Amino acid sequence: MAESDGLFSRRPPLAAQMRPTSLDEVIGQDHLLQPGSPLRTLADPESEAPGTSVILWGPPGVGKTTLAKVIARSSGRRFMELSAVSAGVKDVREVMDQARIAGDMGEKPPVLFLDEIHRFSKAQQDALLPGVENGLVVLVAATTENPSFSVISPLLSRSLLLTLRPLDDTDMQDVIARAISADRGLAGSVSLADGVMEQLVRRAGGDARRALTALEAASSVAERRGEPEVLVTSADLEEALDIALVAYDRDGDQHYDVISAFIKSVRGSDPDAALHYLARMVEAGEDPRFIARRLVILASEDIGLADPQGLVVASAAAEAVSFIGMPEGRIPLAEATVYLALAPKSNAAYRGINQAISDLREGKTGPIPAHLRDAHYPGASKLGHGEGYRYSHDDPHGVSTQNYLPDALRGTRYYAPTDRGVEAELGLRYQRLRSIIDGEPGAAQED
Repeated sequence: MAESDGLFSRRPPLAAQMRPTSLDEVIGQDHLLQPGSPLRTLADPESEAPGTSVILWGPPGVGKTTLAKVIARSSGRRFMELSAVSAGVKDVREVMDQARIAGDMGEKPPVLFLDEIHRFSKAQQDALLPGVENGLVVLVAATTENPSFSVISPLLSRSLLLTLRPLDDTDMQDVIARAISADRGLAGSVSLADGVMEQLVRRAGGDARRALTALEAASSVAERRGEPEVLVTSADLEEALDIALVAYDRDGDQHYDVISAFIKSVRGSDPDAALHYLARMVEAGEDPRFIARRLVILASEDIGLADPQGLVVASAAAEAVSFIGMPEGRIPLAEATVYLALAPKSNAAYRGINQAISDLREGKTGPIPAHLRDAHYPGASKLGHGEGYRYSHDDPHGVSTQNYLPDALRGTRYYAPTDRGVEAELGLRYQRLRSIIDGEPGAAQED
């Protein structure tokens, strides 16, 4: 501290200063760091076990890069790093050649840290396989996306998949408190006003790197006041942050988690929760057309005929978003979200079409009844097409008693209406029509 003109002059970023140097300093991943765990074994310099490649899956700022560096340092392995954003197949092969030379010289297989492996193409991931399979390198790959969808199966099967948990509030407070007190951090030169710790934790959204960057910036703001003691206030923190920090990765796994929570909240008839998740997506810059499409699907799948107007509202919102764009598009999206959340729910039509498709795939079908076949082309009448067909408009009720399904499926029911919303009335109509079509005695005489 004495070497600098201020808190942060000629110093590395606080997040870099506070990067753990051993597994015991890692916060928030206790489930992966128990005695005898794969990571402990991998980091043990005395271990005779061959190095196991691992894929670390978790949100940003929870320690994926840190774990890779700690493992290399603790185990005495060379640390090699590639970024999927800039590296190509040629770079992968060069790293493997270097690892092979190191092995020939008696060195342990190096730790190859590959950040954002989900951005690697299949060809690039294929290039990793020989080195991983032959033990030339210990691959430690990091990803924010579900590896089941972003990592090729051969690489997954040769690696241990470890899931890192988001840091909870207590973890985040520990990270911040350590940075304030540690000699390699702020060394006690900064204190937080009442409520700032909670505010900082909230704004960081579970990302330790983000929390430390915000703490560093806010401390710099506070230091400029020139007061004897550097006290970070709520106003200092807000000045240091241009916009709210939203824990949402538009291209990562959070993308799927937030849209899932959004849809489930609308389906569960909770407009407040639905608006919260909508706001998270809007603030994170999610494609509004994606949100609108999901609302249209939900209106058909989960609301259906309980409120047929739901599909109209969702479709109108989708059209409005396409027409007016953002940020104003958030308004029709919010309108449709609230309407659909409050609408009565039915998935009867959705279940009906799924069951019909399932029956077809199981071979439950049959010839179209002759009386329903096209009788307009020459020679059709000789085949019996259209014979016996009853024209519905000739019946006093506009409904005729006749079979429409193939004979093998006669009597099958796919639509099972609920008693919710508009569908309750439609259900009564369905039963009335069904009884006429099936020729139940006295059905046609009823009003």
